[in-house]
Amino acid sequence: MILVATGLLREARILAGPGLEVIAGGGDPARLEAALDARAHGAGGIISMGIAGALAPDLRPGDWVVAEAVLDGAARLPADAAWASRLLARLPRARAGAVLGRDLMAAEAREKSALHRATGALAVDMESHVAARVARRHGLPLACARAVSDGAARSLPPAARVGMRADGSMDLPAVLRALLAAPLQLPALVRTGLEAERAFRALFRGHGLLGPRLLGPGPGTDLGQLPLDMA
Repeated sequence: MILVATGLLREARILAGPGLEVIAGGGDPARLEAALDARAHGAGGIISMGIAGALAPDLRPGDWVVAEAVLDGAARLPADAAWASRLLARLPRARAGAVLGRDLMAAEAREKSALHRATGALAVDMESHVAARVARRHGLPLACARAVSDGAARSLPPAARVGMRADGSMDLPAVLRALLAAPLQLPALVRTGLEAERAFRALFRGHGLLGPRLLGPGPGTDLGQLPLDMA
């Protein structure tokens, strides 16, 4: 079994398949970490997969990023090199580099720019650092593949920042309340939704290209402790 860490229930539905256990974090890192920990015994590996915000300015919605390492604060947690290589070979025009995991959403363009300068990461999400910590703790291979939803130059409108419930489902009433409070954000919200759809389509196609177990390690893979490289 491969554990799959993602954010939204929609991502989880796209990624579901035989040999996979998909867990949607819903923006709650503690709950996601507990769920992954509880299921890690006997797993063949952990992959963080779903959509992400771009930090590199040349990435566009629908582009793929495959992590060579996941950044968790000052820690740089390496991905399994063989697994990352297989993902890069199969996902169209995928970029290799670091992915930053954070407990908080990176919603402002200026914040994304600052994070890119400070870390060199290509993309940011709210699950990869949790998956990396659990993989390290249990000595499991780690992978991370993310489809870009919002570009580095995009600031997410307020209504887009409140749309996820703790179980990973969409909180439409919260979105509507935020929109009613500031209706001029509607064009930006529509644009954000259209760009997110490109990411979801890329995720759907990518899942199909990767096939069962998302190219994860087989039974013969060395599951020894991954090294921790402090930045």
